[in-house]
Amino acid sequence: MASVLEDPALERHFRGHRDAVTCANFSPNNKQLATGSADTNVMIWNLSPKARAFRFVGHKDAVTGVEFSPSGELLVSSSRDKTVRLWTPTIKGESVLFRAHTAAVRSVSFSQDGQQLVTASDDKSVKVWAVHRQRFLYSLNQHTNWVRCARFSPDGRLIASCGDDKTVQLWDTATRQRINIFTDYGGCQTAVEFNSSGTCIASSGTDNTLKIWDLRTNKLLQHYQVHSAMINAFSFHPSCNFIITASSDSTVKVLDLLEGRLIYTLHGHKGSVLTVSFSRVGSLFASGGSDAQVLMWRTNFDAFSYKEMLKRHSQRVNPEPPPHLADIYPRGPHLHSAQSSSIEVTLLLPSLIRIRTSFIAKYVHTYKEFVLEDALGYSVASSPEQSSGLPLTISSTLEHIVRQLDILTQAVSLLEERLTLTEDKLKECLDAQAHMVLQVQQAGEGPMESGSQDSSA
Repeated sequence: MASVLEDPALERHFRGHRDAVTCANFSPNNKQLATGSADTNVMIWNLSPKARAFRFVGHKDAVTGVEFSPSGELLVSSSRDKTVRLWTPTIKGESVLFRAHTAAVRSVSFSQDGQQLVTASDDKSVKVWAVHRQRFLYSLNQHTNWVRCARFSPDGRLIASCGDDKTVQLWDTATRQRINIFTDYGGCQTAVEFNSSGTCIASSGTDNTLKIWDLRTNKLLQHYQVHSAMINAFSFHPSCNFIITASSDSTVKVLDLLEGRLIYTLHGHKGSVLTVSFSRVGSLFASGGSDAQVLMWRTNFDAFSYKEMLKRHSQRVNPEPPPHLADIYPRGPHLHSAQSSSIEVTLLLPSLIRIRTSFIAKYVHTYKEFVLEDALGYSVASSPEQSSGLPLTISSTLEHIVRQLDILTQAVSLLEERLTLTEDKLKECLDAQAHMVLQVQQAGEGPMESGSQDSSA
């Protein structure tokens, strides 16, 4: 969990497209930004201040998707002209053409190892391609309407797809069979994406909503309806703590997934915002829209170095495993129970919510010292120079544990403050309620007494 510092800020804007900007993607080294447009062109913007932009010409109709390969050595684009092009992102702009589908191609994306591509099309199919052999591998054909988006899971074992049949479908890349289908949607689904650990998927739709599902439990985790028009695209922050959304209501919104709430609404585009994308380390994000502008924003609201976090994450001894295919159930269509858009909390006894988190904080501090003493073999009060003989990986892991415990201590302290405020507000409400009840009782006793006097007379 990272600390909130300041609002996101508009850093640069790029003008060069002659029609709506439909897609955007940062290069892995964070030095380039690729965009596609309804003007049929792909552009690569070099983020160095005085560097030139590259314009790649080749598509015959609107470009619908663009993405750098994980190595950054290739760039792929999809188009309504039914083709996919694989570009070398240099000044020459050479490309290889894939005649991919029999209708418009809506999206294209690399697998995590860069060896395969997945495409989604208005011909109701999802197709998988070999990048280096430049050949078609197989097709997935159970959608009943246009397929708008398809993505690989981080480990490459799954493909998620969504479309105008109001479903999100999950496929096993080994058996090439559909293993799950989510149907609890009120509109066509415009985009789908895995989080960085592959344990969750999110999807957005024409019903103005964004939903996040846990693939391990098959349950709806979060449901957002913060836009007044359809959501065209969204992007996970590398930490998975935030999502940015792009909507036809002309706004970009930032959602805090830890707290489950909207934290920022950004204005800058004149007309629908059609695409949004975080950089690979999360420090920047870009948006594009029907006004033909590309806006690049500095994140700012998260101070943690996610480049370092991702590096440490890859070195973890016991990483959180991705979901096993057998754990993703059911294997047939189903409807999830409706989720209320609001949460009602009824508080009865103030004594029940008084949680003494100071004890928890004390326990966390004690546990932190215990972890260090147990691992290092000396008291944390002694000189840390005695640990100089430890392997680097162990020291790094211990430092990470200590930082996480510090964050937990801060969270517990914040929780105590919030509970104190909640208790104070609850006491005020109960006092006001008791006062109202007393007034009602007094008002009721007056007429009853006068009535009894009249009858005796």
